[in-house]
Amino acid sequence: MLTLATLGFAVNFWAWALLSPLGPRFKEILALSSFEQSLLVAVPVVVGSLGRIPVGALTDRFGGRVMFPLVSAATIVPVLYLGLAGHSSLAALLVGGFFLGIGGTAFAVGVPFVSRWFPPERRGLAIGIFGAGMGGTAISALTTVKLVDAHGMANPFLITAAALAAYAVLAALLLRDAPGRTVPSEPLARRLADTLRLPITWQASALYAVAFGGYVAFSVYLPTYLKTGYGLGQADAANRMAGFVLLAVAMRPIGGWLSDRMGPTRVLAGTLAVVIVGAAVQSATPPLAPVGTIAFLAMAAALGAGSGATFALVALLAPANKVGSVTGVVGAAGGLGGFVPPLAMGVIFSATGSYALGLLLLVLVAAAALAFTVTRVRRAAADASAGTTNPA
Repeated sequence: MLTLATLGFAVNFWAWALLSPLGPRFKEILALSSFEQSLLVAVPVVVGSLGRIPVGALTDRFGGRVMFPLVSAATIVPVLYLGLAGHSSLAALLVGGFFLGIGGTAFAVGVPFVSRWFPPERRGLAIGIFGAGMGGTAISALTTVKLVDAHGMANPFLITAAALAAYAVLAALLLRDAPGRTVPSEPLARRLADTLRLPITWQASALYAVAFGGYVAFSVYLPTYLKTGYGLGQADAANRMAGFVLLAVAMRPIGGWLSDRMGPTRVLAGTLAVVIVGAAVQSATPPLAPVGTIAFLAMAAALGAGSGATFALVALLAPANKVGSVTGVVGAAGGLGGFVPPLAMGVIFSATGSYALGLLLLVLVAAAALAFTVTRVRRAAADASAGTTNPA
C-alpha cells in the first residue's frame, strides 16, 4: 500500500509540475513579463494547495481507495487540455494551470492513507517514504523540455495523461484502506472547524509553509532564477533544478526516520538552521561553481528533511480520525508557502535587477520558524510524548 500510494503521489506531482520547466519558453513565445511568468507557474501551486483542505477531509470520510483514483482521473482533463489546445495564450495557460492544481491535492490523500497502515513509532519513516513521491517534479524537470524539443508541445502532456490513466486503473483495482479505519460521522464543515481549533494544525502549518513551501518555490522558480541570474540555458537550468529536487526527495524519508529516533523538533531546528545559512550565502550571488551549488544543495537537503519532520510531528500530535483534515490544512499551508516566493522573486528582480532581497527574506522567515520550533512547538511535542496533553 505504501508503494502504491508513493507511486500515485509521484505521478500526480509529475502532472502538477508540467508548466514549470516550460516557463522560460512560454515567456519568450508569448512575450510574458517576469511577473506573468511567475504567475503562470504559481497558479497550479496555489490551487493544488487550497484544494488539499477539502480533499484531506474527504479522504477521512471516503478513504484513499476512493480518492486516489478520483484525483488521478480528474487531473487527466487539464493535462490533455494544456497539451492539445491550452498553450496558445497566457489566459489559456492560466485556465489549464488552475485545473492542473488538482494533481497537487494527491498529497492530502496519501498522508492519512499511509499513516493508518503503520504504528505511531514507524509513521515518521513511512510518511517520509511516501513524501519522496514529490520527486515527480524531477521527472517533469528532466523530461518535459527534452520531449517538447524532440516531439512537439503535446508530447509530454500526452505521456503524463497516459500515466495518470494507468495509475487510476491500478489504484482502483489494488488499493485497500487499512483495517479498522474510523469513518467520521460529523459533517464536513464541522470537521474542518474542529481541525482548525487544534494547535497542531497551526503549528505544523507554519513550519510546513517554510519547509515544503521553500522546496516548492525553488522547484518551480529555480529554472528561471538560474537562467536570469547566471545565464544558463533552459535545458541546463532544468537539469540543475532536477538535481535540487532529487536531493530534497531523498532527504524527506531521512527526515522522517531521524524524527522517529531524535524527535521531530530537533530535526526541524537543525534543518531550519541550514536553510538560514544557505540562503544568506546565496543572497550574495556567489559563483555557481562551487559556492552557489553547495548553498542550493544544502538548502535542498534541509528543506526535504524538514518536510519529512513536519509530518512526523503531525503523526505525533494529530488525533487519528483527523489526520486527513489536518494534513489538508497543513499541506495547503505548504503549497501556499511555495506560491508567494516565485511572485515575490519576479517582482523583486524586475524592481532591483537582483534576487538578493528575496533570499534575505527567506533568511528572516526561516529564523522566525526556528525560534518558533525551539519554543512553542518543542513544548507541545514534549507534553505529547510525556502524555500530559491530549491532542484531541
